[in-house]
Amino acid sequence: MDFALNPTIPTAPLVGIFVAFAVKHLLADYMLQTSSMVQGKERMTGWVVPLSLHAGIHSTATLLLVAAIQPAFWWLAPLDFAIHAAIDRTKSIIGRHGRWAPENYQFWWLHGADQAAHHLTHFGFALVLAGGIAPR
Repeated sequence: MDFALNPTIPTAPLVGIFVAFAVKHLLADYMLQTSSMVQGKERMTGWVVPLSLHAGIHSTATLLLVAAIQPAFWWLAPLDFAIHAAIDRTKSIIGRHGRWAPENYQFWWLHGADQAAHHLTHFGFALVLAGGIAPR
C-alpha cells in the first residue's frame, strides 16, 4: 500500500493530538519511569526487562490515546514500543561508548537528540491519526 501526505491536514486536530502525545511522553518518560528502569536500561546486561517495562508504559499510553481518537490505528501502540525501545537503547549504547555523564555537554546533546527523536515519532503518529497521511 502506498501512502501520501494529505495536502489538507486539519490543523486543530493535528495540534491537539500532538499536544496529547507530548503530555503522554512527559508522563511516561519522566513521571512513570522508576529509578530501577532508568538504571536498568543503561546496563550492559540485564537491560531487556527494564527497557521493556519502560517502553510498555509508552505503548500502553499510546494505545489509550489511539483508542480515544482512532481505534483502527491500534497498531501504533506496538510500533511505539519498538521505536521507543530502539531510540532508548541506541542512546544507552552511544552514551556508554562515550562514557558521558551529566557533567559532560555530550550527555545533554545525546539526551536532546533522544527527546527530539521521540517527539518526531509522536508527530508522525499525530499526522496519521489526524488524517494527514492517507493511502493513495
